Amino acid sequence: MVTQAYAQEAATPTDDTAVHADHSDTHATVSHGDGHSDVFPPFDPATFPSQLLWLAICFAALYLLMSKLALPKVGKTIENRQATIAADLAAADADRQKTDAAIASYEKALAEAKSKAQAIAAQTRDAINADITAKRTAAEADLTAKVTEAEARIAATKAAALTNVDEIAADTAQAVVGQIVGDVSADSIRAAVAKVKG
Repeated sequence: MVTQAYAQEAATPTDDTAVHADHSDTHATVSHGDGHSDVFPPFDPATFPSQLLWLAICFAALYLLMSKLALPKVGKTIENRQATIAADLAAADADRQKTDAAIASYEKALAEAKSKAQAIAAQTRDAINADITAKRTAAEADLTAKVTEAEARIAATKAAALTNVDEIAADTAQAVVGQIVGDVSADSIRAAVAKVKG
């Protein structure tokens, strides 16, 4: 550090050599009467022992502070976080297992419901087909009975009509012949109609 006395001395040089000498003195270690030196104190070899002592004291204090206060808190925080993460992972794994079990149960119930629905549909279809078959069979039997009854009535009506045709023909022939020729016996007319029919 440059003192005021030294600054005044350097400000009034007598010649060029004095100026050069003064400038070279600013870079050298020179002690003045007030106990100061021109070298920056951390770089002054005379202060190295005290600097090393304070460095050792500060390092030891910082080491004790870190090892007794800061590092245990950091370690505890890390342990707590690891425990929390482990608990969260365990809970997530348990939830995943529950979800997998629920999905498996749902798929099983869905498969059972599908099989039941198919069985009910098949049973309903078979019942409907059996009912339709029974109704069709009953309708066909009823229709067959009605057709048979109608055919019997038609045959009876036809037979009755055929028995009446002979008498109607005989009466008609008797009336026609009676108008043309005169009275003719009914027996001869019937015999003639039976002859024409036969």
